[in-house]
Amino acid sequence: MRTLRLANGLKVIVWPDHAIPGIALYNWVRVGSRNETEGATGLAHFFEHMMFNGTARHPAGEFDRLLEERGGSNNAFTSEDVTVYQSWFPRDALDTVLHLEADRMVHLAFDPQVVESERGVVYSERLTSVDDNAAASLSEQMQAQAFSTHPYRFPTIGLAADIRAWTVRDLRAFYRTYYAPNNQTFVLAGDIAAQEAFELAQRHLAPVPRQAPPPRVRVREPLQRREHRVVLRRPGQSALLQYAYKAPAAADARGPALDLLLTALVDGNASRLYRALVEQRGIAIDVAGDWRQGFDPSLCWLYFTLAEGVDAHAAHAVIDAELARVAERGLSEVELRRARHVTEAGFWKQLSTLDGKAQLLGEYELLHGDWRHLFEQPARCAAVTRDEVARLARALLDPRRRTVGMSIPQGPGA
Repeated sequence: MRTLRLANGLKVIVWPDHAIPGIALYNWVRVGSRNETEGATGLAHFFEHMMFNGTARHPAGEFDRLLEERGGSNNAFTSEDVTVYQSWFPRDALDTVLHLEADRMVHLAFDPQVVESERGVVYSERLTSVDDNAAASLSEQMQAQAFSTHPYRFPTIGLAADIRAWTVRDLRAFYRTYYAPNNQTFVLAGDIAAQEAFELAQRHLAPVPRQAPPPRVRVREPLQRREHRVVLRRPGQSALLQYAYKAPAAADARGPALDLLLTALVDGNASRLYRALVEQRGIAIDVAGDWRQGFDPSLCWLYFTLAEGVDAHAAHAVIDAELARVAERGLSEVELRRARHVTEAGFWKQLSTLDGKAQLLGEYELLHGDWRHLFEQPARCAAVTRDEVARLARALLDPRRRTVGMSIPQGPGA
């Protein structure tokens, strides 16, 4: 593993792996809904779209065309904390890819017709993925309730009124602020020598001018002292329950214990809540969970799709009793051992691919503070004790520190 910090502040991390004749490139931009403000939400996600829509030098569609001609492909995603641009391509395409990345870092086009077209795409995406989706709509409203001051309360996709209101001036200011080289980290994994990658980075990326650092997010969420609740009534057949507990930031020392607890609770058919709610009681047809690891303390989610005809309030009481037992007694040694095995297997499985290497390196470099922590993770998980998980469970599963959401079916499908 080798790293290079260019004079303009951009960091390049290279993981040579010559087993597969290809390269995965992840460009991590430190901007997400965490960097947005009231009345201007969704801009980070909008740029995930705009960065593929042409520059002063390359018309819309040419980024994809040039990459696909070389046998490559690309994608991108936006979260509360980061926007990540992914490319996968043969090693001899790296020169072209870095040229294109540098170009859209400086010369992005803001053609009004393209902006309006993409605005419509994002607005439609919001309608289908949030407004017409019971689970996503419930999660969005819960997140808005869970945070009173921190910008994590804003939905990454943006609020409908804000999507309609962005101006080209807003977009240009956002682009200048957050798409500076000193706000980006390039991670390359694959069939490339570090020195070759650094030479190409010096040629294409180093000339991009540094900008003033983006404003820091200084807001700190106050302690939540009571449970928040959201109830939606929508057409459907099955009720949904979601719990969002206040959780630590990604770099928190309790992270490995939280990973193991969540794995033990919801990962797979042998997990605590699947066995209790799906197999034994039959009140749910699916359970899942997610810890939103971010720069700041965030949320740990539990999701329950209830069996048809099951009352959400009755299921809520059963789930609460099960979670109270976990908070009181922690996990059994068998549960903790299984969680370790599942976590370890998932870790090494992800690291076995170029894509997984690029993703995990970036996650640890940005969200955990240093890519080197990635290689400490297996030992940290192995060292977690039952007592540590029990303490974490007591602190995390506190009803005063959570938001509970219910989507209750009504109408013809209920």
